[in-house]
Amino acid sequence: MIERRPFDALGGADHGWLNAKHHFSFANFYDASRMGWGALRVWNDDTIAPQTGFPPHPHGDMEIITYVREGAITHQDNLGNKGRTIAGDVQVMSAGTGITHAEYNLEPGTTRIFQIWIIPNQQGNPPSWGTKPFPVGERSGRFVALASGFKEDADALPLRTDARVLGATLKAGEKAEYQLGPKRLAYLVPSKGKVEVNGVTLNTRDGAAIRDESTLTVTALEDAELVLVDTAP
Repeated sequence: MIERRPFDALGGADHGWLNAKHHFSFANFYDASRMGWGALRVWNDDTIAPQTGFPPHPHGDMEIITYVREGAITHQDNLGNKGRTIAGDVQVMSAGTGITHAEYNLEPGTTRIFQIWIIPNQQGNPPSWGTKPFPVGERSGRFVALASGFKEDADALPLRTDARVLGATLKAGEKAEYQLGPKRLAYLVPSKGKVEVNGVTLNTRDGAAIRDESTLTVTALEDAELVLVDTAP
């Protein structure tokens, strides 16, 4: 089963400095049928104006993954962490027992991000933060784990949950496959480009909620960049 969720039909709000689209219920957008997808709770598609951002605010017991689509995001938190994550790269914040952080677009142009929240399966751990570059060429034609709770994904940023976040880049006409384990759920969004997933066409920034599909075959109808979450039900 693959349910396409068109970008134009997503909830959201335009705050001026922030234009936010929500794949799942978030903030003032509520849809009882879209409270999450397994342990995946939030997938926000945020466009952030230059020299603006999210001022300090707290989180607890959530795995928060930021995938930068365009521009860069600068993070700082009450643990003393500070870092800048650029387009194509990823940061992970494990909120754990509690963390206060801020995220700013300090760039001269617009920054666009996916912010993904996944419910952890571990409680009581101290908070942590990390960022890592993932050169686009290294995920050409295949899915690569960017953040993961599985030990075998040694090169990925660590998550405290039974899930992984993957990225892939495909040239027009290329295909990539991903094996989805029994009873696993997946959510796929093309950051760029148009693709076909097991016969279902997705445009840029559309979502696809996937279940009961053992193999995902993604065909790029044009040059594409993909983000995929594989999660427990």
